[in-house]
Amino acid sequence: MKFAPPVRTNLIRHSRRAFTLIEVLAALLLMAIVIPVAMQGMSISSRAGLLGQRKAAAMRVAERMINELIVTGEMNLTSTSGTVIDGDTSYPWTMQSEPWGEDPMTQLTVKVVFSIQGNSYEVSASTLFDPAAGTGVAGSSPAL
Repeated sequence: MKFAPPVRTNLIRHSRRAFTLIEVLAALLLMAIVIPVAMQGMSISSRAGLLGQRKAAAMRVAERMINELIVTGEMNLTSTSGTVIDGDTSYPWTMQSEPWGEDPMTQLTVKVVFSIQGNSYEVSASTLFDPAAGTGVAGSSPAL
C-alpha cells in the first residue's frame, strides 16, 4: 500500500506572507486620503506660527512708537504716520490722539498694519496721558 506524499506546509505558509493586490490598493487609497490632509494641517500650523510672530513684532513696533511719541512730545499732534522696518518686513503705522471722555486725559492709539500671503492684519496699542503734564520743559522753573 502506497501512501500519498506529505503536503509541504512551508509553501502554503510562505505564500500567505505576501500582500494581495486588494491589500496594496487599500493601503494606497488610505495614503491618498491621509497625506493631503496632513499636509493641509502642516500648512495651517505654519501660517498660524508666522501670524503669531508678525503680530508680536507689530505690537513691539506699536509700543516703541508710543514711547517715542511721548518722549519726543509728538503725542499732542492729532495724527501722524510712518513706516518701521523690522527684519525683512515693513510695518506701516498710524497714530491718533483724541480726548478721553471721562478725565482731562488724552488717548494715544498707534495702529500697525502688516500682511501675510495677501491678507492684511492690524494690531493697535493705546495709552492715556495727561497733556498738561508733558508741556513743561525739563529744567525750567514755573512762572511766579
